[in-house]
Order: sequence, then C-alpha cells, then structure tokens
Amino acid sequence: HVCVPSLSNQHNSFISSQLPKACNLWEQILQSHPTDLLALKFSQDTYFYLGYHIQMRDSVARVYPFWTPDIPLSSYVKGYYSFGLMETNFFDRAEKVAREALAINQTDAWSVHTIAHINEMKADVKKGLEFMKETETNWKNSDMLACHNYWHWALYFIEKGEYEAALTIYDNHIAPRCLSSGSMLDVVDNCSMLYRLRLEGVELGDRWNNTLKLTKKHTKDHVLLFNDVHILMSSLGAKDHKTTDELLTTLQELAKAPCEDHELSLAPSLGLPLCQAFVEFENGNCDKAVDLLYPIRYQLIQLGGSNAQRDVFSQLLIHAALNSKSQAKQNLARCLLRERDVMRPNSPMTERLIRKAAAVHSMA
Repeated sequence: HVCVPSLSNQHNSFISSQLPKACNLWEQILQSHPTDLLALKFSQDTYFYLGYHIQMRDSVARVYPFWTPDIPLSSYVKGYYSFGLMETNFFDRAEKVAREALAINQTDAWSVHTIAHINEMKADVKKGLEFMKETETNWKNSDMLACHNYWHWALYFIEKGEYEAALTIYDNHIAPRCLSSGSMLDVVDNCSMLYRLRLEGVELGDRWNNTLKLTKKHTKDHVLLFNDVHILMSSLGAKDHKTTDELLTTLQELAKAPCEDHELSLAPSLGLPLCQAFVEFENGNCDKAVDLLYPIRYQLIQLGGSNAQRDVFSQLLIHAALNSKSQAKQNLARCLLRERDVMRPNSPMTERLIRKAAAVHSMA
C-alpha cells in the first residue's frame, strides 16, 4: 500500500500560493501513479509559474516511458515534454518530439505552440510565419491556446518591423478573444503585445483604454507577480495614474507580511523593482529604470512565464539604456545588444536596435 497525498492537500497548497509545496505533492503522486494526467498537468503549470523550467522538463521525463501509444492522450504528454525541452534550449530535440505529437494529433495546440516558441527563440521569422499560416485551421478553435498562438504569430511581424500586420492579428484575433474569454493568459498576451509595439514607437489609439477595461478589476488580485506587471503595463499605457498607484500600493502592503505566499515573498526583491522600472521608464526616467532592472535581470525567471514572454523585460532594459543620458548606460545597451545578437543571430529587431545604438553613439 502506497500512501498518496490527498487531492485536498495539493489543492490547499496551490490555492494558498505555496507553489513549491504543491509541486512536491504532485511529484509524490507521479512517483506512484506516472500516468495520472491531472497531477502531471498541474505540476507542469506550477513549475511554469515558478520559472522552474528544468523541473518542468524532468517531471515529464520521469513518467514519459509509461505513456505508451496505447494509453489515451499519450500524444499530449509528448507536447508537455517538448515544451520543457524547448524552454531549456534543447531546440532540435523539442521540435522532433512536438512533430511526433502533431503527427498523431494535428489539432494539438500545445505542440504547435512549442514549435512557435522555437522559431521565436531562433528569430527564424520566415519559418515561423509559414508554420503558423499552414497550421492555423488546426489550432484556431483551441479555446485556451488559440489567442496565445495568434500572439506568437504577431511576434514574428513585430520582429520584422511589420507593425500593421501585427496590429491586424491583434485587432482580428487577440483583442476579441481576450474580451470574450477574460482569461488571464489572454489578458497577459494582450498587454505584452501592446507594450512591445509601444517600445517600437507604434501608435496604438484606444487599444490601451479598451484593455484597461479588462485589467482594472484585477488590479488588487496579486495572485502572480508576472500577471501584476502585465496589468501594470495596461494602466501605464492608458495613463491611468490612479489604477497604477492602487496596484503598487496594495502590492507593497501585502508584501510586508507574505506569510507562506511564495509570490508575495518575491515582491520586495523582484516584483516591486520590476514594476517600478516600468513606471520610471514611462515617466522618462530611463537611468532610474536601468538601475532598477539591470541588477535583477537574471533573477526575473523566478517570476515564471516563458523565455519568450519575459523577453519584454529584456526589451525594456535595452530601450531604457539606449534612451539614457548616461554614456555608461548607452554603452550597456550596446553590450546587451551584442549579447542578444549572439544568442539570436539574424534577428531583424536586434539589427534595428544596433543601428539605433550606433546613431546614439555618433551623436554623443
């Protein structure tokens, strides 16, 4: 007889934001019941929220041999595994496993999503655009992931500097789906995309005000810091100072006594400085934004999300450093761009920013 933690224990740990503890309990279940799909799915999501990408990958690896083709839904486990491989930079292996899953079930939006990520991380824009267009009919009706896959599609256009094409996807797919679902993933995609376009200098019209109608009611939720900073993007974009202040002050108050809440324990060292960096940048205080963001850049993975999602923070840092009046910070921007160019060769966005950095340098 194996003693397995009760579902209520895991659920209590999860809803009280004791996320690492919840993962430990789900892992105990998977050690005894490797084909428990619910435990596997919850562990995947929670490792993702924690930024524990290696654990997210290895959690599936430990049960992967038990998911033989005769077991229902086994192809979806390939999708989970491919995503963990991709987030830990095993791109070729990740794509192979994702394509195995899609060969079994072409409507598997999660495996499509893995390949979208791989093309994004490699800045392989041509391949990425072709893949999304070829597969759209297979995943566009996925209630949870369709909006997110359209977000990935739009990112390729932002990368290319084709902003109207990105806004067309936003207006036709991302904004309407976000409005109808109200799901936090869709809200995050909405805010992230608009903010990336804002960094590129694109005029967004009333889009921020429309987004704020969705996000305003979540201002005081403070469930995940990752969500908080995206909600903040919308209040900053809409220039709603009252909502911005409300989000920051309520988060500051909760962070004073985090108890066992994993997310709130990260607020003083990571969540609040990141939020403040966005505020300072929007107020034109680029030096201050860099001073807040640069020291924590390697810790931001602890806020969760994917590497592609957190790239908006890297973009903010580069733009803040580029727009700084300090020559040292302008030089930092050039260093960050060299780093980015090596990691994502042939990126049109990086090339644009390098040209901007050279222009700033020549004027200095």
